[in-house]
Amino acid sequence: MSLVLLTGLIALHNSTKSNESELARLRQENQQLTGLRAESEELKKIQVQVEEVTRLRKENEELHRLRNEVRQLREEKQKSAKTGQSAPSPAPATTEASPQQMQQQLHQLLVENERLRAEHQQLQQAQANAQANACINNLRIIEACKDQWALENKKPAGAPVNVQDIQPYSRNNTLPVCPLGGVYTLNAVGTAPTCNVSGHVLPQQ
Repeated sequence: MSLVLLTGLIALHNSTKSNESELARLRQENQQLTGLRAESEELKKIQVQVEEVTRLRKENEELHRLRNEVRQLREEKQKSAKTGQSAPSPAPATTEASPQQMQQQLHQLLVENERLRAEHQQLQQAQANAQANACINNLRIIEACKDQWALENKKPAGAPVNVQDIQPYSRNNTLPVCPLGGVYTLNAVGTAPTCNVSGHVLPQQ
């Protein structure tokens, strides 16, 4: 009777350990999937912003062209006032619009230029946010690998961890890297991994 009970307890222990390992693996995969979905959405937003910035850059080039044309018209007007003669006929490329129309276009493009600068700043911020989110997701993956390794190997809090210990628990046996080239520190069991890039920090749970 004791042997049967002992056998049952061993089987129950092995089953519990297997279930815990499977649960840890599923949690890790779920975290990876959630992070990849969030990163994909961020990249889609950035792509839209890049296209908008490209369009505004073309308009900014047109702004510089119109500025040059307006400056030429002003110089010709000043020469005409000094000599008392009619202003020479502008070249066909610069007579498509009157000075008033060109001034209006210039004003509109100046407004667009300011918007271009704002869009560029927003794009840079969006890129920085996407890179920070990707790095934080990497830190979550590393933390999940540490937890699974500690669980399966019965490591207590404070136990040291190295890359070789947790690589088998990561996808393709390769730990993720910071998109900005930051250096990851694994830290001991129970202590969250860190990145040396400012702002790339796992939120406290």
